[in-house]
Amino acid sequence: MAEPAHTASTGHPAEGGHGAFPPFQSQTFASQLVWLAIAFVLLYVLMAKLALPRVGSIIENRQKHIADDLADASRLKTESDAAVAAYEMALADARARAQAIANETRERQVAEADARRKALEDQLNTKLAGAEKTIAATKQAAMTNVRAIAEDAARAIVERLIGEAPSENTVAAAVADVLKGR
Repeated sequence: MAEPAHTASTGHPAEGGHGAFPPFQSQTFASQLVWLAIAFVLLYVLMAKLALPRVGSIIENRQKHIADDLADASRLKTESDAAVAAYEMALADARARAQAIANETRERQVAEADARRKALEDQLNTKLAGAEKTIAATKQAAMTNVRAIAEDAARAIVERLIGEAPSENTVAAAVADVLKGR
């Protein structure tokens, strides 16, 4: 049979064994500390000379880019506020012009309507005056005709009642007395 790999009496590894964990071996502490210092210095130099300046420049560029974007945004906001103000001013001007045009149109139409109304009133007054003259002439003619008709009617009635015709002067005087009483 084969012999066991470890012996209990010596506490040392067998011929094929490796021994204790190398970082814990006291014979290699000095070389490990030297290599640790060398690795630390190399990593420090790499970080200080290469990595950190790159990261710093990236952060600086990013901050500059953000600041530029904020400045552009502020400039664009100012421009848009100015454009909105100009738009509102133009809109107010347009409303004022529209109101002025509407007022002017309304005044012009009122003036035209007044002119037409006055012309129509003048026409109607002229026609009314002509109609009143015609009525007055017709009334005057009728009144003269009424006297003659009244005299004829009175003469015919008296003749029928008494059997003989009265004189023209008597009938004219009687009709004149009745017409004066009106």
